[in-house]
Amino acid sequence: MTIKEALEQRHSVRQFEEKSIDEELVVKLKAGIATVNKESGLHVQMFNDEPEAFQANKPSYGQFSGCRNYFAMVGGKGMDEKIGYYGQQLVLFSQQLGLNTCWVALTYKKGGVNPKISSGEKLYIIIALGYGKTQGASHKLKEMSAVSDLSSDSPDWYRNGMEAALLAPTAMNQQKFRFSRSGNKVSAKAGMGFYTKIDLGIVKYNFEIGAGKENFIWV
Repeated sequence: MTIKEALEQRHSVRQFEEKSIDEELVVKLKAGIATVNKESGLHVQMFNDEPEAFQANKPSYGQFSGCRNYFAMVGGKGMDEKIGYYGQQLVLFSQQLGLNTCWVALTYKKGGVNPKISSGEKLYIIIALGYGKTQGASHKLKEMSAVSDLSSDSPDWYRNGMEAALLAPTAMNQQKFRFSRSGNKVSAKAGMGFYTKIDLGIVKYNFEIGAGKENFIWV
């Protein structure tokens, strides 16, 4: 599965099979986390067979069931956008490995998540991970005109980038972001609302995949 195929096929999943992630995949995921942490300065951690976060022994806790694996997205202050950008990188990598995911901001048991947090760091959000009972479902998308300055004479790479951006998961499916372009220079801004700075990082990562990083620069 290519990264573009992963982006197109990935949907949020909340009901998981109650089974451990294959050890071979765990090794690959931990290697991916190590790469992300080295590149970003984040302190992402992976937890396997840890049922407490989603009360896996209780049916449908926070609309979740069977989930006992997750990424804990830990980083320093003001790293919201990085959390989104690199978290989405791990999400799509997981999809390529045949796993399912869901970004989770509120509906988990706070006392059940205990990552290592160094001075100046905090837990921003977690990402549920595992073998989904289904592959999830698509969500309603805004019109491109509502989130960008896309026009009939925009280059194909910009349109492709915006199509990918609209497929990005955002908090409560709010899609509060705005893209604009001048030549090969692209700007993306977060709107007002909960977790919109994390959402912006997620959306920008998707945009890069759709548009091709070689076609533009961020400003």
